[in-house]
Amino acid sequence: MGAAASMLTPLVVGVILALAGRRLGDLLPPATAVPLLTLASLVTALSTGFVLAVAGFDALAQLPVVASAGTWSARIVAAREPVPLALGAACALACVALMGAALRRFVSSGRDLAVAAAACRRLGRGTDGLIVLADETPDAYALPGLSGRVVISTGMLRALPAAERRVLLAHEAAHLRHRHHLYVQVAELSAAANPLLRPLAGAVASAVERWADEDAAQAVGERTVVARAVARASLAAQCGGTSRISTTGVGTRVALRVADTFALARTKAMLAPAPEPHRALTATVLALMIAGAVAAIDTGSHTEHLFEMARAATITSS
Repeated sequence: MGAAASMLTPLVVGVILALAGRRLGDLLPPATAVPLLTLASLVTALSTGFVLAVAGFDALAQLPVVASAGTWSARIVAAREPVPLALGAACALACVALMGAALRRFVSSGRDLAVAAAACRRLGRGTDGLIVLADETPDAYALPGLSGRVVISTGMLRALPAAERRVLLAHEAAHLRHRHHLYVQVAELSAAANPLLRPLAGAVASAVERWADEDAAQAVGERTVVARAVARASLAAQCGGTSRISTTGVGTRVALRVADTFALARTKAMLAPAPEPHRALTATVLALMIAGAVAAIDTGSHTEHLFEMARAATITSS
């Protein structure tokens, strides 16, 4: 693979995943889509960031003062480097900006998870991790922590009949059992490091909800009951206004709610048959992810060889 092609491949992979992200999340079974798309977003973000960093470093390496400090030939680097100096400088600036965005997102995620863990400790153990709070505003969510809690308001319990309350409990318990919040946080972190992957992060956020719905359908044995529960809980939450649960420090941005912006799509999904495995599509996503990673490795190998030549030229000339 040529040096220029190696540098462009992670970017191309990111564009393809961005364009296909939402559709991939819909076509793949949620239990497959969530880990696959999360891993693809993380690997692609790392590959793209590495290539940008290499391009920026190669641009700086062409400056005489940097070449002198590094004891390599600036002429050799400039002659053999496929990235023009101006473009390389832009890549360096982009890399710094994206690393800063990723770091801010990492710190924010860590803070949110710490707040959620502290909220779990304040709430106590409850009954098998279930916390019912006296609040007439309908609300329910999974609060992550070491063991996690399912938090439900009395208003939400009153809004749902018994069968749909079982769905709600199974849905939120699935979030905690599968650690869905970690997938969402990793996808969001990857999107901060590479904004092209924002649609993929949205696909992961939607797919974790459908994964929990599929688990709930297995628990209650009827998909239509899940569809009704999702629709009714969403409608109750929308009509109920802002819950006091969310404004007392219990609810956080890492909480996964049964009533969310994906309610309509989730209801439609539960009224359709369960999605079948899609091996060809899964293999395609894996191939794209691997192609981006291999291209990044190839870029690193090319750059190492380039600087070995540049240093050798300096030694020979001296």
